Amino acid sequence: MKTIYVGMAAEILHEGHLALLQQASRLGKVVVGLLTDEAIGSYKDYPVLNFEQRAAVLRAIKYVDEVVPQTSLDYTNNLRSIMPSHVIHGDDWKSGVQEFVREKVISELATFGGSLLEVPYTEGISTTEIKNRIRQSTLFPRVTKLRRQLDSKKDILRFIDLHSALSGLIAENAKGQRDGVTVEFDGMWASSLTDSTSRGKPDIEVVDVSSRILGLQDVLEATSKPIIFDGDTGGLPEHFAFTVKSLERNGVSAVIIEDKLGLKKNSLIERSEAFLQEEVDDFAIKIREGKRAQASKDFMIIARTESLILNKGIPDAIRRAEAYVEAGADGIMIHSRMSTGEDFIACAKEFRRIFPSVPLVVVPTSFSHIKDKEFRDLGVDIIIYANHLLRAAYPSMRGIAEKILNEGCAKGVESQIMSMKEILSLIPGTD
Repeated sequence: MKTIYVGMAAEILHEGHLALLQQASRLGKVVVGLLTDEAIGSYKDYPVLNFEQRAAVLRAIKYVDEVVPQTSLDYTNNLRSIMPSHVIHGDDWKSGVQEFVREKVISELATFGGSLLEVPYTEGISTTEIKNRIRQSTLFPRVTKLRRQLDSKKDILRFIDLHSALSGLIAENAKGQRDGVTVEFDGMWASSLTDSTSRGKPDIEVVDVSSRILGLQDVLEATSKPIIFDGDTGGLPEHFAFTVKSLERNGVSAVIIEDKLGLKKNSLIERSEAFLQEEVDDFAIKIREGKRAQASKDFMIIARTESLILNKGIPDAIRRAEAYVEAGADGIMIHSRMSTGEDFIACAKEFRRIFPSVPLVVVPTSFSHIKDKEFRDLGVDIIIYANHLLRAAYPSMRGIAEKILNEGCAKGVESQIMSMKEILSLIPGTD
C-alpha cells in the first residue's frame, strides 16, 4: 500500500482538514506529520492544545492511520525516514511563510521518486479566522497564554513596553526578518514607568493599581498577546492579593513585583541608597498571599530581586531567589544596571545551575548591546524591552511640534508622519 504524508498543525480542525484527509485516505495509508508546539511557535502563536492533545484528536479520525511528530516547518527529516509515495497539501502554501517549505518538499521527494499532490484550498474557512473569532470571545482564556508559551519551550520570549492601546497594537503587529525567519514580539510589558510618564506623573507608585488596570482595558480590547504587569513593590500583602485577583480576572498573564521597601523609586537612578530592600521573609509572605489569591494555576507571579542594583552581590541575589521560589514564585527577574551586564551574566549562570527549569527574566535596559540569542544561551526565558516605545515616541512628537512652530505650517512634517489614509485604516472600523 502506498504511504501518503500529510503535514498539519491541527490547531483547530475544520471541514477543510477533513476533506484533505479523506482524499489522502483514498490513495493509501495516511501518515500525519503533526507539527510540535515548538514548530508552530516558530512562525505564529502557540496552539491552545498541546501536541499530545492534538495527536489524540487526529488518531480518532478514521482517515488517519498514524501520527508522527514533525519538529519544524521543514519536512525533510520525516520525508527521508518515511519515504512516502505522495505528500498531499492544500494549494495555499505557494506563497507566504511556507513557500520555501514547499520548495524543499518538492526537491526532497524527487530524490526517491515521490510526488507532491496539491488540492484546492477550501474557500470560506480559515484556521486564522476561527482563531481571531475565538480571541474576541471571553471563552478564550487569555491569561493562560504566557504559561503555554513557556511550556512550549520556544528559544526566548520577547516582550516590549506599552503605554496605550496604540502602542499595544504596535507590539501586537510588529514583525522583523532575521536569517529568513519572521520574528515577532511574544507579548507586552505593562510598565509602571511608561504608564506614569505618559500621564505626566513620577514613577513612584503615585498612579494606583486600580487606575492602571482601568487603563489596560483599551489595550486588552485591541490586542490578543499576553501581558506581563509591572506590579512595582506589590504594596502590602493583603493589597497584593486583591491586585492578583483583579489582574487575573482581566486576562493579564503575569505580574512582576520587586523586593524594594518603602517609597518605590526607579532602580536605574544612580544613587543606590535611594531605596531599601525588603526582608526576605516579608517579601516571601507577599508572594504566598498572591499565590493563595489566584484562581487558576496559569497566572504567574514573578519575583524581582534588587540585590545587584544595591551592590549586595550575587550570593545575596541567589539567596533571595531561592527563598522566593520556595515561597511559590513562578519565575525570577534579576535586575542590574551595570552597563556591561557582567554581573547579570554571572548571576544568571549560577541561577540556572541551581534552578534548571524555573523561568528567568531579564530587563537589559542598561546593557542593551547584548543580543537575545546570547540571553537564550544563558538560559533566559523572557527578555523585556521595558520602555523603548515610549522613549521613541517622545523625541519624535517633540521634533514634529518644534518643526511646525519653526516653519509656520505643517507641510514640512508630512513626510515624517503617517498619512491620513494610513491612520484612518489603522484601526478596523474607522473607515
